Amino acid sequence: MDRVERAAMLHHKGYNCAQAVACSFSDKINVDEKTMFKLTEGYGLGMGDTYGTCGAITGAVAILGFLNSNGNLDGPYSKAETYKLVKKMTALFRNKNGATICRDLKGIDTKNVLRSCDGCIEDAVTILETMLADTAK
Repeated sequence: MDRVERAAMLHHKGYNCAQAVACSFSDKINVDEKTMFKLTEGYGLGMGDTYGTCGAITGAVAILGFLNSNGNLDGPYSKAETYKLVKKMTALFRNKNGATICRDLKGIDTKNVLRSCDGCIEDAVTILETMLADTAK
């Protein structure tokens, strides 16, 4: 089962969008799935039902941050590079779907659904996989 399929399966099992994306990469960052599940629980529905930034994106951002951070508590100098990666990821997602905000993607105000949750999860996983493959080169 590839990561897109795994993320979709987790979402259909009841994981929120952030959990589905992040947990599908938990092996990549050597964090157990239960810890990742708990860590990302509040990010569903655009961060706890605010319909803000798409949960699929926030799940992917958690993975990007984990992988890119230098983890140096006395010198957290990796932030600028991590922010560049996040900016690239959100730009790719926005270019594909027309928005990064859950409310807009779901068409809550406009009744024009830009992308389903399943589609957002697929896109976030695919974009993250591509970015990780590109940085590994």
